Amino acid sequence: MASSRGGEALARSPEPHSPLHRRPPVAAEGDDGRGEDQGAGGSVWADFSRRASAPVHRRVRESPLSSDAVFKQSHAGLLNLCIVVLIAVNGRLIIENLMKYGLLIRAGFWFSSKSLRDWPLLICCVTLPVFPLGAFTTEKMAQHKFISEPLVICLHVVVTTASILYPVYVIIRFDSAVLSGFTLMFFAIIVWSKLVSYAHTNYDRRILSKSIHKDDIHSNFPELDDLKWVSFKSLVYFMVAPTLCYQLNYPRTTSIRKGWVIHQIVKLVIFTGLMGFIIEQYINPIIKNSQHPLRGNLLYAIERVLKLSIPTLYVWLCMFYCFFHLWLNILAELLRFGDREFYKDWWNAKTIDEYWRMWNMPVHKWMIRHIYFPCLQNGLPKGVALMISFFLSAIFHEICVAVPCQIFKFWAFIGIMFQIPLIVLTKYLQNKFKNTTVGNMIFWLFFCILGQPICILLYYHDVMNRKVKL
Repeated sequence: MASSRGGEALARSPEPHSPLHRRPPVAAEGDDGRGEDQGAGGSVWADFSRRASAPVHRRVRESPLSSDAVFKQSHAGLLNLCIVVLIAVNGRLIIENLMKYGLLIRAGFWFSSKSLRDWPLLICCVTLPVFPLGAFTTEKMAQHKFISEPLVICLHVVVTTASILYPVYVIIRFDSAVLSGFTLMFFAIIVWSKLVSYAHTNYDRRILSKSIHKDDIHSNFPELDDLKWVSFKSLVYFMVAPTLCYQLNYPRTTSIRKGWVIHQIVKLVIFTGLMGFIIEQYINPIIKNSQHPLRGNLLYAIERVLKLSIPTLYVWLCMFYCFFHLWLNILAELLRFGDREFYKDWWNAKTIDEYWRMWNMPVHKWMIRHIYFPCLQNGLPKGVALMISFFLSAIFHEICVAVPCQIFKFWAFIGIMFQIPLIVLTKYLQNKFKNTTVGNMIFWLFFCILGQPICILLYYHDVMNRKVKL
């Protein structure tokens, strides 16, 4: 009886190698179980894997957007979607703007009739090279020891101060157009910065040469030779080179790429035109239909600021690309100037401090060389040296904007000095959350979305009020 039951059980149980007895293998990642089967019974297993009873859930897996897996996925498709949405939204805004205002841009939009009458500013701009010539004469007299060191310093102070006060006087005296005045002040500040670097560098060379034996100068420090200190050719090159820091020799390229220069000039014209289109078509109508941001309805002021923030951001990015990338590289190529680190990847800045160290490299290098390091060498703490650097930057931002507008309410000065608490805040948040995204978002929010539109509205309404009073 037992043997008969055992035989019946063996008869009822499936064979060990039959498809019903085998467990389906667990598929590797990316394997859907429909790959090529190997060995005996492969075709039978292939048929089973397509049946309704075949298992489809074989391992533990995370959803692609879960917190553990989101950074392991490629988001190129979502980035493409954002680009398409950005193009669609801006396209709709352009059509809406043209339907509402028509084409506002006009030929010669950069130059008003008043700008064309600003011949005193043109004369002032043409005569600015007088000040480098005065600095060169001072250095020549110092080289031949015709004047004492204190007198050399006094003459350089007079020359550099006059290079700023002269354009300020001309702009205010002849009530120039804002754009013309801004252009002149921009050039004047560049000349002032270069003259300070020229005087400071030569002063440091004289101090260094006095501490070194004369024989060592010729053998080990040829760059400190008196005969090589004051070179008119090196000064002329420095005054037109895309740098604010003076030195006798710069890294140079071997040739000029003429085709590349033409290509960059074409891009410069295109992006300058785009900048003008955004200003005329978007920014001007918005600010003309706005109120003073510190008066009236708060919600309306916030709406105007946010509406102005996007075109202002576009103009600011175009300005950065036109000046720091296109124009400075064109100038460097024509002069075969080799060091073209005019900016770093400031858009990835994790703190406000990091942004200011990467955004404008010519000014940053000038500040470090002629303001920050001298402060440290004189025993000042780093925090005080940083505040002095920002204070000087705030003064020249205010001069560059307030003098052409003839509005001295220190909006630009306050905006730059406000960067100091923002530096402390972004550093604190970065250390607290251990996250670089927070500081980067604060930079974009305060600097681009809120700061620039508010400054534009403040200066615009103050200028309009000034014109009404006149």
